[in-house]
Amino acid sequence: MQIFIMRHGEAAIDAASDAVRPLTERGQQESIKMSQWMTQQNNRIDYVLVSPYLRAQQTFNAVKKGLALPDKVETDDGLIPGGNPDHVAHYLRALGDAGYQNILVISHLPLVGYVVAELCPSVCAPMFSTSTIACVDFDLTKGTGSLLWQVSPSTLNQ
Repeated sequence: MQIFIMRHGEAAIDAASDAVRPLTERGQQESIKMSQWMTQQNNRIDYVLVSPYLRAQQTFNAVKKGLALPDKVETDDGLIPGGNPDHVAHYLRALGDAGYQNILVISHLPLVGYVVAELCPSVCAPMFSTSTIACVDFDLTKGTGSLLWQVSPSTLNQ
């Protein structure tokens, strides 16, 4: 199965709390750009997990503008910045066991990097700039994955 792990788009610095920081216009545009690139690569998604934080929800809404997404979307309270990567990885494995083959996760630093490392034991937790997406090819029978690629909006500008 393939797991696409995305960090939310660029967010405003000032807000009443971290959970309600909105995306900036740049964050919106870069997230749309990444979703359009995913479509060009023929990536298909059959399940979506999204952090409850505003900037992640807004990233999801931006991604929907450029990438066909399923009706099955789950807001997961464990996908906050300080979430537990082991719990997230375990849940992703359970979704794979349930038959989902292409899962999009939209979350935050540092969790996104730690989830990649949890799924791919031979990989150190990678850094993610905003709107970056990493693709992990996860083998359910072996219980491990490999990092296939990691693409950021700045990569697409080159």
